[in-house]
Amino acid sequence: MGLFDSIVAQAEGVLTNAIEDVHPGLVQEVQGLINGAGGLENMLSTFREKGLGEAVESWVGTGQNLPISSEQIQSVLGNEQVEAIAQKLGLSGSDVAQKLAALLPQVVDKLTPNGQ
Repeated sequence: MGLFDSIVAQAEGVLTNAIEDVHPGLVQEVQGLINGAGGLENMLSTFREKGLGEAVESWVGTGQNLPISSEQIQSVLGNEQVEAIAQKLGLSGSDVAQKLAALLPQVVDKLTPNGQ
């Protein structure tokens, strides 16, 4: 298991206990999103390009995480990707977008513990 996988596994345990209604497979889907983007920095670059730079910087930084909406998740990931995750997890697309909007800032925060 690589360093990234180890960090994600640790973050998964913390986040699963910290966030109500986290679907058991959702953190793994976030890991898949990060890996599919070519890594965390590439994924965050996509969010920045879509106008969410301020939010992304708050997740990486050491202060409070700025929220994003389910609509912003849909905009960045696209309906097709959100629906694919929803189908895999047995949830609706709107539920997945809402849960990702709550989970993603916290995952990024945990993966960048000292603002890096």
